[in-house]
Amino acid sequence: MTTKQITPKNVWEEMFALTNNNRIIYNYSCLMDMSDYVIVTDLFPKPVLEAYSNWNIGKSISQTQKSLFSNLRGGGQGDYRQDIISKINNVINALNKFPSTKRAVITIPNTSNPIHSNDDDAKCMREIHFRILDNTIHATVFFRAQAAIIFPKNIHFIGTLMEEVQNSLDSTFQIGNLYYLTSILVRDRQ
Repeated sequence: MTTKQITPKNVWEEMFALTNNNRIIYNYSCLMDMSDYVIVTDLFPKPVLEAYSNWNIGKSISQTQKSLFSNLRGGGQGDYRQDIISKINNVINALNKFPSTKRAVITIPNTSNPIHSNDDDAKCMREIHFRILDNTIHATVFFRAQAAIIFPKNIHFIGTLMEEVQNSLDSTFQIGNLYYLTSILVRDRQ
């Protein structure tokens, strides 16, 4: 278990090193400083990251941005939009009314009985928990599985989501740390 605080880019590099030769890692975790969560790669140039994140937090995107979506970049498993606006509003409401709440949680899957053979049902990201400590927004995220190659898209969405919560609460808040846990870490989606 990694316990030192590192950047998302450091995490991504570590994920690739750990999964060398298609090695599978179980119960990978780390604490990340989310002040810079943008990781640009050939698969995920910045316009692609922004399109996916904006789409997944419920913002409108252009047809050109939609044309950037592909199964290679995560397909239906990476579509987190269902009820996302109400989920974000619920977190904001909970944090506004009860800053020390333990209930500021966004659950990503929308079915309690996903069909294991249906990729769209088998969302990799499961839950994101938010908290405020010393005017800083922190989060914890749980993944069923993480493909290192897809990590830049996932971490960009989480960072964008943290900023969305921050801007809706108090723009003087800072974006803090993300405790990240995945049950299974692999190199790619195969």
